[in-house]
Amino acid sequence: MSQSKIFSRNRALGYVSNHIPLITRYIHRRKENLIVTSVGKSFHTYGCGHFTLLSVSGPHPDEITCISGDSFHVYTSSETKIYAWRRGNELKHIYKGHNHPVHLILPFGPHLISIDDESTLKLFSIKTEEEVLSLNFSNNVFRITKIAHPSTYMNKILLGSDQGHLQLWNLKTIKMVYTFDGWNSPVTALEQAPAMDVMAIGLGNGTVKMHNIKQDVTIFEVIQDWGMVTSISFRSDGYPIMATGSPQGHVVLWNLEERRVESQLVNAHFGAVAGLQCLSNEPLMVTNSSDNSLKLWIFDQADGAARLLRVREGHSEPPTFVRFYGYDGHNILTAGGDSSLRIFSTITETFNKSLGRASFNRKASKKKGRLVDDNLVMPAITELALEKTREKDWDNIAAAHLGLGVVTTWSYDKLKMGEHKILPKRFKKNYKANATSLFLTHCGNFVVIGYNTGHVDRFNIQSGIHRGTYGGEEGAHDGPVKGVMVDSLNQEVITAGRDGRVKFWGFQGKGEPKSVVTLSESIKWIRNHRESSLIALALEDFSIILIDLDTRRVVRHFRGHTGHLTDATFSPDSRWLITASMDSTVRTWDIPSAKLIDIFQVPEACISLDFSATGDYLVTSHINNLGIYLWTNKTLFTHVSLRAINPNASIPVITLPGSSSQENDNIESVEVDSGEQEDDEYVSPEQLNAALITMSSLAGSKWQNLLNIDVVKKRNKPKEPPKAPEAAPFFLPTVPSLDIQFDLSETPKDDGNSKLLIPSDFSSLTAFGKLLRDTIESDDFSESITRLKKFGPSAIDFEIQSFSLDPSCSTSVMLQFMKMIRFMIESRRDFELSQAYLSLFLKIHGTKIQEEEELWRYLGELQEIQMRTWTTLREKLYYNLSVVQHLKKM
Repeated sequence: MSQSKIFSRNRALGYVSNHIPLITRYIHRRKENLIVTSVGKSFHTYGCGHFTLLSVSGPHPDEITCISGDSFHVYTSSETKIYAWRRGNELKHIYKGHNHPVHLILPFGPHLISIDDESTLKLFSIKTEEEVLSLNFSNNVFRITKIAHPSTYMNKILLGSDQGHLQLWNLKTIKMVYTFDGWNSPVTALEQAPAMDVMAIGLGNGTVKMHNIKQDVTIFEVIQDWGMVTSISFRSDGYPIMATGSPQGHVVLWNLEERRVESQLVNAHFGAVAGLQCLSNEPLMVTNSSDNSLKLWIFDQADGAARLLRVREGHSEPPTFVRFYGYDGHNILTAGGDSSLRIFSTITETFNKSLGRASFNRKASKKKGRLVDDNLVMPAITELALEKTREKDWDNIAAAHLGLGVVTTWSYDKLKMGEHKILPKRFKKNYKANATSLFLTHCGNFVVIGYNTGHVDRFNIQSGIHRGTYGGEEGAHDGPVKGVMVDSLNQEVITAGRDGRVKFWGFQGKGEPKSVVTLSESIKWIRNHRESSLIALALEDFSIILIDLDTRRVVRHFRGHTGHLTDATFSPDSRWLITASMDSTVRTWDIPSAKLIDIFQVPEACISLDFSATGDYLVTSHINNLGIYLWTNKTLFTHVSLRAINPNASIPVITLPGSSSQENDNIESVEVDSGEQEDDEYVSPEQLNAALITMSSLAGSKWQNLLNIDVVKKRNKPKEPPKAPEAAPFFLPTVPSLDIQFDLSETPKDDGNSKLLIPSDFSSLTAFGKLLRDTIESDDFSESITRLKKFGPSAIDFEIQSFSLDPSCSTSVMLQFMKMIRFMIESRRDFELSQAYLSLFLKIHGTKIQEEEELWRYLGELQEIQMRTWTTLREKLYYNLSVVQHLKKM
């Protein structure tokens, strides 16, 4: 087995950008600027008009190390190869020749310049993919960090180095034109200035030099306080503004005429500004960062400053908790290590939304600016509880934070953090109290919270007022509370602790628990299914159990994981339980049979997962991955044979889905090993046991109305005479069935001598009647039964009536038909068909049977066999009915 039986890779959500600088391309046909960002092994193309995702490239063999582009292609490098793409997803060229990863690419007219980590410069012909030139530089002397083409300098490029020197080369003559001594600081940015012969050179010490390369004279310099210059860009819409990026995520806007700071975009990004581009002849600037965000800024402020116009962003830290929101499977609520809550849409990325970052003082954060101050940001969210019922009225999401006893509330409808921070009075001075589990009641009014001190409290989420305590001030459990839940009717509260006890309390929380279930192992967490009475509990021994809330007993115990369980979810019909563990496997358990039916392994362990209410998708989040991943449920659109898996069988390793829904794992063709074969699909036999009575798999419309076929024909008689169908010519007979099939059984064989077509038989029997006649000697009725099962009700009625058309053999054919019915009854297959055919036969030919002694004598034998089979079936039916009636009364 090389893949999962149930789940297939769909796509990844939440990826926008990484540390690779963005590029912009103006497309004349679209009259729009396109933005290209790297997201790992693929790149995204966005349109500036509405900031929508236009295309996703195919996956590269490894991480993308550099991106560049011109008006025709987007150039990307991965490992030692360079790829040229058209329209964002069509691979046109592959350039080979480097022995080390490429980190710089520059389109240079009809050629492409590339530089690898060992400072080897190569020149390729874009159309022919041929290597034209190769230059080797020593990293110890001149390690190339930046490359630029000075405007109007024919065939010349400017190279910046980590040692601080710069060199001007003529690639046509393959000679170094000039060497610039530099400023003893690494060159980190290199950009053509609006003035001729002037280059803006950004250094690692935060200095930006405006240098005239023709005279080798520095015109002026500016220094930013935020450290190294990561990127430089100039406005070209009539304003003398230069923008520089910093590692702290700030953007500084410089006035070139006055040589001073014009304005600053403080905390433009949470991470370093990777790329920065001012759009040509427009008051727009686009930036990207390693914090997984892409932002478009517009210069329309009175003081010349920029404001945020549009944004596309995901989590800047890996998501820790994912859950589908609602019942349509269109929205996913995620909590990340960056303390933010986000909504991702499975329909389109334009519906993605952010609820903001958790803050200790939301009002103070708003006063400081658009973004939350780092000192006010709360720790990462570890668990969520959500309920859609009262989302329009008040906060409907509760979040627990790492190491905090405070539980925050959020509003999905208003897309913001709520006003309440829930904490019992007993913990006002106890800073060691942490919220370890929480649950929002189905009515949307109360949130029940469990703490590491063993206490369990209930609060009103609308007002944040304390409404009850379970177990008194001593606590509900000895040790941390690992799980809480409330039933659908707010009658019982179930709590589970590390002490290995599951306690059932009345909702009001008065007195002792109603009952206690003691387990042999400590409990890690619990998960429930909304529509059933089952809850899943993860134990410290890496196993998971199911408890029935009605009987309060352990009904299933699943073992097999070899690492700590991280999360579990039920399928919508509560037939499957999908579990994830630190052993990097995702397992699907069939609850009725208590068997493992699917397993696959992922490169990084899954830490959270959830099944959509519609059963379409499984969503997962993984360690060290900023995105969330969708997996399609294959059982919805194809037949899947779900057999129990051998525990010793090899576990398939499946790579995580990419940003595109394409299933190819590589942009290059991959030959499939012919030795690998999929498991044979299980085909159910026609009869499991010869002692059992088996029904047919035919639709009821083919046999249920046989006795009343004359009534059905009269009712369905058309008001107008039917038109002759444009079918085959009259000399090509057809078989009566739903599909057009030609009856070529009576086609005469051409002996090559005679020109006359002489029929082989003058009998008036139909093709089915002739099959019955042929069984007189063979007694093999399998072909006759198969042919009869293909007919519709009208065709069956016609075939049985046609037995009396030929007086010469009607008795023998009727006898063979009765023998066929006996064969079907004795084989205990197609029981209902045999009864329907026999009823119609007796209705039509009852008078004929009474007249022929041979027929009515055989009818007695057939009746005896039929009663014996019916008695066996009747006993089984009565037994099952009595059991069902007994269970209803319990």
